[in-house]
Amino acid sequence: MKSEDTPFVGGPLDGRVLPVLLGATGHPPKVYRVPVPDSGGGPPTVLVYRRVQAGQSRRLGLHLGWRYEYDPEGKAGRGLKWPWSKPGGATPGANADE
Repeated sequence: MKSEDTPFVGGPLDGRVLPVLLGATGHPPKVYRVPVPDSGGGPPTVLVYRRVQAGQSRRLGLHLGWRYEYDPEGKAGRGLKWPWSKPGGATPGANADE
């Protein structure tokens, strides 16, 4: 597996550069979750970082890599967006004519 050194911005990992495994497309994952164990033996706290573009070159606007920014709310992403899904949340099999 190939990895890329990726900087982290904000949160407890601010300023660190960690190797992140790349996916099949050659990009790191969009969301990076870091489980932090609880000292009291409780459930671990999960830190959530989101992938953003690190910058662009001046002249051609080329992509200069990725970085992760801390997401303090840590909400789950939108998930998969299927092309046949309706934005209103219509139930499958419901007939619109009835």
